[in-house]
This record gives sequence, structure tokens and C-alpha cells, in this order.
Amino acid sequence: MTILIVLLSILLLIVMVSALRINAFISFLIVSILAGILLGIPVDKVASSVEKGIGDVLGSLTIIITVGAMLGKLVAESGAAQKIATVMMKVCGEKYIQWGVVATGFLIGIPLFYGIGFVLMVPLIFSVVYKYKLPAIYIGLPMLAALSVTHGFLPPHPSPSALVIQFKANMGLTLLYGLLIAIPAIIIGGPLFSRTLKGIPSSPLASFIPSEIPEDALPGTFNSFFTALLPVLLLLGATVFTLGAHADPAMTSFFALAGNPAIVMLIALIAATLTLGLFQGMKMSYIMEIYGDAIKDVAMILLIIGGSGALKQVLVDSGVSGQIAGLLKDLNMQPLFLGWLITAVIRFCVGSATVAGLTTAGIILPLMISTNTDPNLMVLAVGAGSLMFSHVNDAGFWMFKEYFNLSMKDTFKSWAAMESIVGIVGLAGVLLLNQII
Repeated sequence: MTILIVLLSILLLIVMVSALRINAFISFLIVSILAGILLGIPVDKVASSVEKGIGDVLGSLTIIITVGAMLGKLVAESGAAQKIATVMMKVCGEKYIQWGVVATGFLIGIPLFYGIGFVLMVPLIFSVVYKYKLPAIYIGLPMLAALSVTHGFLPPHPSPSALVIQFKANMGLTLLYGLLIAIPAIIIGGPLFSRTLKGIPSSPLASFIPSEIPEDALPGTFNSFFTALLPVLLLLGATVFTLGAHADPAMTSFFALAGNPAIVMLIALIAATLTLGLFQGMKMSYIMEIYGDAIKDVAMILLIIGGSGALKQVLVDSGVSGQIAGLLKDLNMQPLFLGWLITAVIRFCVGSATVAGLTTAGIILPLMISTNTDPNLMVLAVGAGSLMFSHVNDAGFWMFKEYFNLSMKDTFKSWAAMESIVGIVGLAGVLLLNQII
């Protein structure tokens, strides 16, 4: 009976978000309260359970997401992202231009949230298409594949960062594994797959191309690359150092602090405020306006993540998580594959990669613990599953369709297929790493 209640709760969540178009945060709250009551949590304790779930998730994640949003916004507004794209185009040239846009999408996708990166990169894609007279899908899809993979796999993006917290994984190690898996997923889902789509007709709308910042007003090349990639460099550097077998205890403690994701993002933001802001002639008041706008961009993402924490806590406090773990364990299915599969199904039903990943976390967590599954790999398995089956209930599907002026059929053939390819390749990479480490 308890399992049935959980399944009906998830079904209700899917219906509220997808069919009734109710805000995901509100849907999570309503479903969490109903599930708590039906699962036997004392009525006077349900609200406390919900509040604890929201607090536990957001307490360690709010700094990462909000400061990361500020950094990404400044990278975009300062022209650093445009500079990175311009340099990558010059380095690769016309012959290897497809690989240039992929590398650009990957580098810019790490610090930028997906929606910001999409809107920022589309003008670059269209300018390359018009300049070199190349098929729009052939050029655009690889870059957007890179953006999508960084969004689904790599911290400090919201969903993988939240999963790291919930699974008690290591942020730096997850990022390192994620980079190993992301690169082949991008190559196969991007450049290789897009070569089969040259015949798809696409007439990108000129109205979507905003004016660019003049070349002489852009920040320097080193400044742009270094500042955008600083969070990754700090996380990976601290992780590599702490993995050393004979590290000095004092230095280990220092790097444990310096490698904390919240501290990393704060250091990167302070550096960017100087290098991309004040040193480029921006006034502090204008920089703070950029940061304020960035918070507006991610406010709803934070609330959705908090709502997912409420549902997870209800499942834990009711004791049903242990029952779910026992049931799933009896299926004799590889936990990493099961985590991917559950996420993929929820993603197909709900449309949101973030909601799918965070809903799965509460279900798969007990099984992951009982089977001693590597939490870093579980973050990536769930992340790969969250990219599967993008269709008409996914905002990204419609953004791609409208920006590239495609038919529904061609959007399915290109965008939806690409998302599923990177999700499948991501799963294969996770299972392969699980055999190696």
C-alpha cells in the first residue's frame, strides 16, 4: 500500500506540472504534504518534515547556485563569453568550425546556466551560419549539445549540484568524472550526429540576433577564459591535491576549505568582479545590478529544488524510503542503470530535467546507500537520465524549434534525438567508469 501511495504521489506531481501547468514548487509542496499524511506521518509533524527537507537542501546549495548565477551573468554582460566565442572561431577556422562551436559551447556552458547560455549562443550560431553559408542545424546542434550536457552532468549547475548534496558526493570528483563522460557524449550527440541532419531546412529568424559588443570593448582573451573557467580550475585543483597520499595536514585542511564549492564560487565571483567588472571600467553599482538580475533568473530554480527536498524528506521520515529500496533491490537491476531509468521516465512525463533528477534522488538514495554505489557516479547517472526524451512538454524543445524556425517533425529528428543520444552515451560512460574505479 505504501508503494502505491508513493507511485500515486509521483503521478499526481507529473499531472500537476505537465497537464495542469501548476508551478513546480507549488506542486512539490502540495504533493509532499498529501504524501506525508497518507504515509502515516503525524499530521502535526508533516509541516516540520517539509520545512526540514527544504532547509537541508537549500542550506548548502543556495550559495552555489546564486553566486554561480551572478558569475555567469557577469561573464555574459561583460562580453567575456563573446570574446571566448570569437577566439574559438579564429583558432578553428572555417574547416574545423563545427568543432570550434562545440568547444565554445562547452567552455561557456560550464559557468552559464542553460537558459542564459542558449540565448547567448544562438546569435553566434546564426552569425556563423550566415557568414559561411552552412546549414543551421549542422552548426547549431553541436553547440547546444555541449550546453545541454554541461547543464545535466556538471556542477555548479543546479541539478547536479543539488544531487551532489543529497547523495553526499564529492563536488570536485563528480566534476572530474563528469568531464570524462561529457566529452564523448558531446562529440557523438553533437558533431557526429549533426552530420546526418544537413538536409533539414532551417531559416533562423533574424529578429533573434541582438547587436554584439564592439571588438575593442571586449575584455582580453586570457581574462575571459581564466575568469569563466576559474570555478572548474579551483574545484579540480583542490580535488587533485586532497587525493594525494602524503599531503601535509595543514595544507590538506586549507585545500578542503578552498575546495568547498561555496567558497570556490565566492572566490571566482570576487575575482570576476575585479577582472571583468571594475578593471573593465564598470561601476560597482552597475555590477550589483547585474547580480540582482541574476538572482531573479534562478529564484524559481531554487524554489523547485527546495520543493524536491521536501518530498525527499517526507519519504525518509515516513520510513517508506527503506521499503522502496528493498523493492528495487529485489528487481536485481544495476542501481546506476535504475537511477538513470527512473529519471528518464520522469523526465519524459514532466519535461523538466531538474525536476526529474531531484524527484529521483529521494527514491534512489536508500538503494544507493544499501548497495554501496558510488555517489559521484549516481549523480552522473541521474544527470544523464534527466536529458532523455525531450519533447513538447520541455521548454528547451520549443526554444530550439522557434529560434531555428523548424517544423515539429524536424525538431523531433534533431533536438529530441540529440538529447536522447547524449543521455544514452552518458549512461554508457557511467557504467564503464563503474567498472574501472
